Amino acid sequence: MLVETKARVGVFAIALGAYLPQFPTLVPEFEQQYAVFKKTIPDTVEIVDGGIVTTKELSMAAGDKFRAADVDLVILQLLTYATSYNMLPAVRDLNVPVVLVNVQKKKAPDYANTDTPTWLGELYACGAVGEMVADLERAGKRHAVITGVVEGGDPQVQAEIEDWCRAAQVRRRFRDTNLAQIGRPYPGMMDLYIDETNLYNRMFLYTKQFDWEKMWAIADNITDEAAIRAKAQDILDTFDIEGGGTIEKVWDMAKYVVAFEQWVKDEKIAFIASHYDGFAQGKAGVLDSMLIPAFSMLIKQGVACAVEGDIKVSMAMSILKTIAGCGQLSEMYSIDFDEDICIIGHSGSGDADISEKKPTMKIVPVFHGKTGGGYLTQFYPHLGPVTYLGITQDKDGHFKFVVAEGVNEPGPIFTFGDTNMRTRFTCGAREFCNRWSEAGPTHHMAAATGRHIDTILKVAKIFDVPVDIITR
Repeated sequence: MLVETKARVGVFAIALGAYLPQFPTLVPEFEQQYAVFKKTIPDTVEIVDGGIVTTKELSMAAGDKFRAADVDLVILQLLTYATSYNMLPAVRDLNVPVVLVNVQKKKAPDYANTDTPTWLGELYACGAVGEMVADLERAGKRHAVITGVVEGGDPQVQAEIEDWCRAAQVRRRFRDTNLAQIGRPYPGMMDLYIDETNLYNRMFLYTKQFDWEKMWAIADNITDEAAIRAKAQDILDTFDIEGGGTIEKVWDMAKYVVAFEQWVKDEKIAFIASHYDGFAQGKAGVLDSMLIPAFSMLIKQGVACAVEGDIKVSMAMSILKTIAGCGQLSEMYSIDFDEDICIIGHSGSGDADISEKKPTMKIVPVFHGKTGGGYLTQFYPHLGPVTYLGITQDKDGHFKFVVAEGVNEPGPIFTFGDTNMRTRFTCGAREFCNRWSEAGPTHHMAAATGRHIDTILKVAKIFDVPVDIITR
């Protein structure tokens, strides 16, 4: 990726301070457990360590740390029973979820040989979890609970922790990077229109506006022929080009990709929503003809590039790219009623990471519904499970996620240069179309290989937006 994203996760543990002078052996026991617990946090995130909290004052100090770091998530280890004042001061002023990790050290008691400190230190599957959730609810805080065991390892607990950390990376990416809007949305696609101030206030994402005159000139100062040649080879390695590809054939395209890469670094851009509706002549026509593969090369590196100026689908693409490793722009194309299959895809830039074979590039004289002609790219999504994510808004500007899981199946696809896939849904094609449409999405969505609804639900909880689950 061109923009590195490392979430900041506040981590702390709590225990009742009254136990420690009564049972001094608990102090080293809890310190050891907390040290082991911190190692379960993946190195894809930065830990903001709030320590072991046993008093209100220590909880307040942890909260000061978390606020100063602008954490994306808080993960709390419950070592034993603790009162809720050990927790609330640390999270009271934060607007992020609190994940309560309730892990017991031992799998089962040795009933006859367990004394009080052993029970409190190694066998207390914390009865305080309900107390914590009750007070988080009363404080208006979002929360989740993970219960498990340390002895012998617990893959389910580890997977949940890693899932939450991936979800937190989405928030950090939205906060630390910018969205570039080039031009404006496709005229009349009112479902795509957006209030950028509302976007920043609700989703933390700042929009930078660019005009096409600047983009046409972006490659004027790119003179490093070695860099251009290397990028041209990268393009040839990424795509099979109809009629054969050579360094010379993609030279101008490679020059623009090098320029775009520098531009996104300089502007800290991780999202691009663009649409050109001018005259495809002269320099404008040259750039317009090659934008699809050029932006596809950026998507390959982690920058979500959406056509038709759709900011909301660029967000969906970025979310899936962050949590699943790929984010393909899509929309409903057709229904094969004989096979009960939805044909889903889109023209324009795509994500090589979703393609099971080398994508193809072809030249067409006319882009359908758009100015000019030029290069189309077709990607060939993996067969098997697939997840779709749409982002929409209600009448008051609140955002909503719309999600579905299906299975991509083999069979004939369209071959006119657009990426498309044959997706079967458990509810059937007709019912899927009804349910998805009734959720009020924009006409675009993002797609990713695999099943990711559970992680998307965590992302939604971090951003505090509702989710419509259409089908699994």
